[in-house]
Order: sequence, then C-alpha cells, then structure tokens
Amino acid sequence: MKKIEQLNALGINPRKEYFWNLPVSKLVEHTLQRKQGVLTSTGALACDTGEFTGRSPKDKYIVKDSVTEDSIWWGNVNHPFSTEDFDNLYNRVTAFLSDREIYIKDAQAGSKKEYQLNVRVITETPWQSLFVNNLFLRPSKKELETFEHEWLILAAPEFKADPEIDKTRQHNFTIINFTKKVILIGGSAYTGEIKKGIFTILNYILPHDKNVLSMHCSANIGKDGKTAVFFGLSGTGKTTLSADPSRALIGDDEHGWDSENVFNFEGGCYAKCVNLSEEKEPQIFSAVRFGTLLENVRFYEGSDIVDYDNIQVTENTRAAYPINFIDNAKNPSIGGAPTNIFFLTCDAFGVLPPISKLTVGQAMYHFISGYTAKVAGTEAGITEPQTTFSACFGEPFLPLHPTKYAELLGKKLKENNVNVWLVNTGWSGGAYGIGERIKLSYTRAMIIAALDGKLDQVDYLKHTVFGLQMPIECEGVPSNILNPKNTWENPQKYDETAEKLAAQFNENFKMYQSFANGEIRSGAPKVAVNLEKA
Repeated sequence: MKKIEQLNALGINPRKEYFWNLPVSKLVEHTLQRKQGVLTSTGALACDTGEFTGRSPKDKYIVKDSVTEDSIWWGNVNHPFSTEDFDNLYNRVTAFLSDREIYIKDAQAGSKKEYQLNVRVITETPWQSLFVNNLFLRPSKKELETFEHEWLILAAPEFKADPEIDKTRQHNFTIINFTKKVILIGGSAYTGEIKKGIFTILNYILPHDKNVLSMHCSANIGKDGKTAVFFGLSGTGKTTLSADPSRALIGDDEHGWDSENVFNFEGGCYAKCVNLSEEKEPQIFSAVRFGTLLENVRFYEGSDIVDYDNIQVTENTRAAYPINFIDNAKNPSIGGAPTNIFFLTCDAFGVLPPISKLTVGQAMYHFISGYTAKVAGTEAGITEPQTTFSACFGEPFLPLHPTKYAELLGKKLKENNVNVWLVNTGWSGGAYGIGERIKLSYTRAMIIAALDGKLDQVDYLKHTVFGLQMPIECEGVPSNILNPKNTWENPQKYDETAEKLAAQFNENFKMYQSFANGEIRSGAPKVAVNLEKA
C-alpha cells in the first residue's frame, strides 16, 4: 500500500507535506529551519516542550469497553473514557493533522522478538519524531520496507480539546484504546507522554496476556553473565547506582521478565539532566552530543553551553538519546533472569537499614508499597520528611491491579531463587536534619558485596519492627551503621520513629489488603503498639 493510502486508511488526508522515517540529520535540520530548537555546544538539539514540562496524570484515560471493563484497575490512576467519545475525538484529531505538516516514525518496543510491538508514531514536529527515534527500537532498513504497525500513536500538541465537546477534563489529554490499539495525545508537547503511553500498553499486554512481568526499573549485567535489577522512585539513586562502568547496561527504565530473560522495552534513555556534570554522571554527560534531544534546558548567558543547574523552566530537564550513546550498553538489550534485585529507597526518617535481605513475602509487600520519602525543600510546603508510596515503583503506569504484578514477581522469585535487597540511600543516625546521609561509597560497597555473593557468607540480625534481615558485617562498610538503631543517640526515639513509619506502611497497604494473598500480607511490618495515624 502506498504511503498516502496508509495515511488515508487512518483518516488522515494530508493537505501539506508529510515526512516518513527521516534520518536524524534531517529531523535536526527541519527543527532548526522551523526555529523550534537550537544546537548546543556539544551538538545536541535543545527544544522546549511549552506549557507542559512533565506528564499530566489526571488527563490520562483508558477507553472502557468489553475488553477493558473487568481487567483495568479503575480509579485514581486509570480514568475511563467512552468508546463513542474516543471515536469523536479521534476524528477531530485526524482532521486537524490533515491540515498540518506531519512526521511519521516507525519504531519498535521490546528487545525480545517474541514480545516486540511495531508502533507507528505520527507527530506535528520533527523533534518529537527525533525523540521517538532515540527512545524506541530502530527497525533495520529491511524491516522498514515491510513494516506494518500494530499500535498507532497520534501526537498533536497544538490540538486543544474542548472539554464540553470532547469530554476531557481540560484541553490536554492522553487516551489509550486497547481494542483499537491507538494512543491519542493532544494539547501537550511533553514527549514523556509518548514514552509512558507505550509503557502502559506493555504493562497491560505482557502480564495480562503473556505471563511476563513488566517492570519500571534499570538493569545491568556483569562479566559473569549475572543480571541485576534496580527499582526505585525519583531521588533514590537508581540511575547512579545502576550506571556501573564494570557492568553492561541493559536499560535504565523499562523492562520485561519472562521465563528466561530480562529485556529492555526501549532503545534509548530519557535521563534527567538537572545538575548534570561530567564528574557526577560521566556516562550521561558524554551521551549529550549530536543526535541527542535536550528538553527545557537553559544556557549560560551569551553562549551555547548548557547550564544544567538552571531550573528556570523546570527541574524536569531531560536528555533523550539512543542507548548505544552509552559506552558499555549491552547489544541486544537482553540478560538472563536476575540473580539480585535491589529496591532502592531514600528513607529520610533514618529507620530502614542501609541494606537488608527480604523474604519472598516481604519482597512482594515492599514492591507493592514502593516506598521512599521526600525531604524538606524538595517541594513547596514540605518542611519535614514525608512518606511517598508508589505501587510497584511505577503506580501511574499500572493498568492492572498492583497485586497482579506483585504476585507475578513472587512467582518468578521462587522459580529463579533470586536474592532481593532493600537498600536505604537516605539517612542514618536520625531523620533528615538530625542524622547524616548514608555515604554513596558505602552504598556502592554494599551493592558490590551483594552482587559478588559476599553477603551470602555473613550472619544476619532481624529488624524488630520490619522483620528485615540485616547483615552484621559488610566489606568496606563500618559495621556499626548496618543496624540503624545503633546509630541513633536515643534508641527509644528510634523505636518510636520505626513504629510510626511502619504504621504509615500499614495504612498505605489497606487499599490493597483485600486483594492481596496471605504471603504478601505476611511481609508487612509488625507495629507493637496502637499509634495515631502519622
């Protein structure tokens, strides 16, 4: 079928130019010609995403129909949208795109061929098409000759929905239709909506249909062929700790785990670059070159040199680049089943051990909890540490109930005899403002010891509240910090703080309790006294 006929079949009847699978150099050239971006001193393309510099979770919908009605986890995360309203909005978006220059990029998601999705992404701007090229898998020239898409994404940032007509909350929207295999994005140029739209799709298809666990995590592999997986919310050190020059990077954000392998969903990285420096994150720093897309950054005055400390537009500045821009990236992005899994948390209360080993039940419980803490100053109005829970370390992208993912994790842990570690990259000796941040060098030493099997040879002590197994020694780490209670001046104050944090875990878990099996519930901390809700 001719290209124009393929567009017509989608309801797009182009009255202006359309550009199909342009190479990187042309996408950059078109962006510069249209004055939609500028080149930086390293050759990267810098663009602004406009009104939205991050995702808009309240404006993400899933079409509710016979396919999704009984399988989607409806509620605060997944908002229903009717089939009729979707069809009307689809027709309005395609009519809008028919009057615009458009860029078509054919891409793939899923490094393991058995689960690979062919995706066609139609965008209004050339730099959005560059983003798609960088973040997803790039089909070969031969594959493109016979490419047929399974999923379609229409991204029209200049199209503003009318809530009265279109039944959206406001003018921007992301709507997923699992039956028609379409994602509609409008009113926002933030490219993360494209990336996370595909992730949401895979989070439904793989666990629901293929018995494959989808994971919001990074993964790397050692010279010994052993795979490690790192889960963690923003600020916990996931990117820093998984970027190990002695280990090959499988991927930094989204993976699947089937009966044999951990495999990357993507073909690139979408790295935060606030405060980026060559000293702190050399791999990301060196990846910012020609072909990389930078979003919402600012420059040193009178220059084309990026000032990564400048958060004038947003703290969520980003760099999107192909994974092969990282020197030690594994190709293809596939490893074996993990030997070690690390749950990273930045505990600002100083309660959790720097490293502890989890039972399968505890692993499922902490996975479904997805805990970290925000410290004072990270957001307006936060004056003391606050707990943050995000189910499965990626709640906004879960179309299924979190217990589905937790149960599948537990099954795979048993089948593969995996070690699961909870690693606290936060505080010790007291809460934020009193204690001290655990040294990065200590955290690295503990992770290396776990990866090398050295923590299999030591004795453990059980945490009295959380029931976690704490090693009593670890090479390269002072033994006194391994039990957090030892680092507090007032042990009684530690016990009180630990019980308050445990109570918050249990309060958060109430929403999952009736769906969770006994093994997941067994992983909960034990609160000894009745506490007021913290």
